[in-house]
Amino acid sequence: MTRKKTTAPDPRQHSRLVTDGVKQTPSRAMLRAVGYVDGDFDKPSIGVATTWSNITPCNVHLDGLAVAAAAAADGAGGKSRIFNTITVSDGISMGSPGMRYSLVSREVIADSIETVTGAQGFDGLVAIGGCDKNMPGCMMAIARLDRPAVFVYGGTIRPGAKRRDIVSVFEAIGGHANGSVSDAELHEVEATAIPGAGSCGGMYTANTMASAIEALGLSLPNSSAQEAVSATKLEDCRRAGEAVVRLVKAGIRPSHILTRKAFENAITVVIALGGSTNAVLHLLAIAHAARVRLTLDDFTRIGKRVPVLADVKPSGKYLMSELIAIGGIRPLMKRLLDAGLLHGDALTVTGGTLGESLAGAPDYPAGQAIVRPIADPIKKDSHLVILYGNLAPEGAVAKITGKEGLRFEGTARVFDSEEASLQAILDGTVRAGDVVVIRYEGPKGGPGMREMLSPTGAIMGKGLGDKVALITDGRFSGGSHGFVVGHVSPEAAVGGPLALVRDGDRVTIDARKRVLELGVSAAELKRRAAKWRAPKPYAERGVLAKYAREVTSASLGAVTDLEPAKAPAARRKR
Repeated sequence: MTRKKTTAPDPRQHSRLVTDGVKQTPSRAMLRAVGYVDGDFDKPSIGVATTWSNITPCNVHLDGLAVAAAAAADGAGGKSRIFNTITVSDGISMGSPGMRYSLVSREVIADSIETVTGAQGFDGLVAIGGCDKNMPGCMMAIARLDRPAVFVYGGTIRPGAKRRDIVSVFEAIGGHANGSVSDAELHEVEATAIPGAGSCGGMYTANTMASAIEALGLSLPNSSAQEAVSATKLEDCRRAGEAVVRLVKAGIRPSHILTRKAFENAITVVIALGGSTNAVLHLLAIAHAARVRLTLDDFTRIGKRVPVLADVKPSGKYLMSELIAIGGIRPLMKRLLDAGLLHGDALTVTGGTLGESLAGAPDYPAGQAIVRPIADPIKKDSHLVILYGNLAPEGAVAKITGKEGLRFEGTARVFDSEEASLQAILDGTVRAGDVVVIRYEGPKGGPGMREMLSPTGAIMGKGLGDKVALITDGRFSGGSHGFVVGHVSPEAAVGGPLALVRDGDRVTIDARKRVLELGVSAAELKRRAAKWRAPKPYAERGVLAKYAREVTSASLGAVTDLEPAKAPAARRKR
C-alpha cells in the first residue's frame, strides 16, 4: 500500500513573501526600525489586532491585553506586532444620530483588520475586541483572511452600586418621565452604574457575542466568562498568544473551525443563555464571511429544540459577573453537550474538539439559581423568534422570553424616526395597547440600523413593558427587553410593507405561530404602495452614504461585500 505524501504546513507562508530574499531588503530594513533583529525574520509573523481606545469603558483596557498577548506570542516562537483599529461606543451614541455609525463600524473594523493583515503578511492573528461591533468585526476579518487566529474577549464590567448597569440608566429615564425617579435619584444612578473597564454587564450583545465565539471554537475555553479587570483575563491573553503560534505551526485555519456545526453550536449557546437579537445579525454576517450557508430559518429550526436556561439580564435577574462566579458558560455547554444539543466533534483553537475541551468541565455548584436544569427551563424553546407575515415577507427577529406573553395585538402608532418615538413615549402620547412602529431605521434607511434601547428603556421605565409592543426595521440593544420585534425585512426605505403602516392599523405579533401581521387587505396595501415615495437619503456623501448604497438586507446579515445581483433571495413565507 502506498501512503499519500503529506506536506508540513509552512509557518511562514505569508511573511516570507514580505521579508525573504534580496528584493525584500527594504522591507527588512523597515522592520529593523520597529525592533526586528536577524533571528526574527525566521519566525512566524503574528499580528495582534486591538480595538483599544479610551472612548468607551468596554475598550479602555485593551492596550494592556494586547501587550500581554504579543509577549506570549514572542515567547512561543513567533514575532508579534500590535496594530489598532477603531471602535465606537453604542452606550454613548445611543439615542443620537451618532448611533447610525455603530453597525457601520463593524464593517470598518473587519475591513481594516483584513487590510493590515494582508498588507503586512502576518502568518497568524490575535484579535481583541471589547464592545458590541468589535467582536463580529474581528470575526468577519478572521473568516475572510483564513489565517490561523484566536479571538480574545476584553471581558465584562463589574456591577455598579446596587447591582446596576447601563440598562439601569436607560430605564431610570423612563422612571424620571413618569415621576417615580427624582432628579437626585437619576443623578445617583448615572454616577454609580458604570464603575470601570469592561463591557456592559448583562447578557447583552457583548457578552452574548463573546459566548457565541467561544461556542464557535475561535476563542479559548472561558475567554467569554472573565471580568475585564482580572488576572484571569490577562492569563487568557497570554494563552491566546501562545495558542496562535501553535495553530500556525499546525496549519489549523479558521475554515477548519468555522463549519456549519460550529455555527449551530453558537446558535444553541446563544439561545440557552437568553442572548441578544444582535447575535442573529452578526452570526449571519460571520457565516457569510466564512462561506457557510446560514439563514434565518436555521435559528427557528434549532430554536425548536433548545431551551432558555440562564436567568440573566435584561429579561432575567443576574449579571455576567454573577454567572462568572459560579463557573461561567462551560458548565452550561457541558450540560448541552451531554443532552445531545451540541456537536462535540467540532474543532476549536485548542487544537482539539469541543467535546474534548468540555470533558473535564465541572457542573455548577449546588443551590445556584442562575442557570436552570435542562429539564426545568425558563422557556422550553428559543426566545429568538423569527416572524414572517405581510409586514415581514423576508423575516423579522423578536426577543420573546414568554414573560411578556406570547401574543400581542394592538393599534399602530407610527413614527418615522427613533427620536420622534422616544418623545411620544416620554410625553405620554404612547399608551397601553399601542404597537409602536419605528421605521426608516433599517440598514439602508437609517442608515446603519440604529438600536432602540432608548425607546425600549423608556417603555420599561414608564411601566408599559407588558402593555406596549414595539416593531422596527432597526435593531435592539442586547439590553432591550419587552415585547419587541426588530430587523423587519424588507425595510421601509426600500418600500417594504413597514412603510405602508398608518396610525390606527391593527398589528398582530404571534410568537407561537411566528407571525407578524398587519390587519390591512392586500388590495389596500397595493393602493398605499402605489402612492409611496422613498424618503430623501439621510446622507448623500461620506461613509454613511457609501454604506447605504452597499449594505444588504438585515435578513442576510446586513453585509456590505455581497454584490446585489448575486445576493441570494431571502425566503418569503407566512
